[in-house]
Amino acid sequence: MAAPTIEYVSVRIGDQVFGVAVSDIREVFAPHAITPVPRAPEGIAGLLNLRGRIVTMIDARSRLGLAARAAAAPAMALGLEDGPDLYGVLVDTVGEVLRLDPAAADAAPGHLDARWRPLIRGVHRLDGQLLAILDVRALIGRRGALAA
Repeated sequence: MAAPTIEYVSVRIGDQVFGVAVSDIREVFAPHAITPVPRAPEGIAGLLNLRGRIVTMIDARSRLGLAARAAAAPAMALGLEDGPDLYGVLVDTVGEVLRLDPAAADAAPGHLDARWRPLIRGVHRLDGQLLAILDVRALIGRRGALAA
């Protein structure tokens, strides 16, 4: 019998590769025309209209305490749904879907940056790089159940 696996979409944010559970993602899209929101909390990049629905865009770099993306640099977004609310998490690039054994995951390292600690579920060691499993519920500031 095959070992159970969880599917993760790999994304790059800055120099770090993260995994986001496929079950947490509604869609992946290229964001266009993000409208800034005056006095929005840190990490809110703005709003956009996606096929007639308003999406709150979360800047993953900001939430992780990383340098801002260059204005002309391309970005991708992970679309998440939480009840009636839609969120887009801005990431630098989206990679492949990885099927990983949850038993092979390690706990997040104790020396992890304090801003990252509540956002990381664990880590997988993959061919010379560390894949940090990102808790998108915590990243968007919602701990409620996200619908896939």
